[in-house]
Amino acid sequence: MKLYYHPISPFVRKVLVVAHENGLAGRIETVLTDTLDERLRAINPLAKIPALALEDGTVLYDSRVICEYLDAMGPGAMLPAAGEARWRVRLLEALGDGVADGVLRIVMENRRPEDDRHADVIVRQQRAVMAGLAEAERQLEPGRFTLGEAAVACAIGYLEMRLPQQHWRAAHPRLAAWYDAALQRPSLALTGRAAA
Repeated sequence: MKLYYHPISPFVRKVLVVAHENGLAGRIETVLTDTLDERLRAINPLAKIPALALEDGTVLYDSRVICEYLDAMGPGAMLPAAGEARWRVRLLEALGDGVADGVLRIVMENRRPEDDRHADVIVRQQRAVMAGLAEAERQLEPGRFTLGEAAVACAIGYLEMRLPQQHWRAAHPRLAAWYDAALQRPSLALTGRAAA
């Protein structure tokens, strides 16, 4: 399998965490790319990362799809098969992905020329990020690590890298303690900045 990736993507990192947690990391070859590379569009019409090319030529895209595929290939360490537990994990994953997306939107807006920047977009996304962190702090339970927790951890790592001025830790000390403990997991330690 070939994973088309960029080392700072929180969505790529989430995929790699799932691969490690399921014992599949050694079966994945990484191919460095970015969303402006037209070769990426040739395999993923959306030109987004991550994209996973399978041996039979099928290409999976969107981190949620790729993570579910990898979890199904392995022992299913990250995603419960059915029921309330599955929906809890999926909801937490969506929350983590939403926080990461909010951070990305802030970064992209800040790249615009100052006279073309939309302060309302930045404020709205900052509120979404902080509200997402508050909800994650409410939902997370020590000792549990599923796809949902992986998404939250990857989003926090991305936030700390891209927007260190956010100072989220003071507002969410329980979440900060959870995150610091989660970073001790080999799957997160080995994928910091997607193991760049």
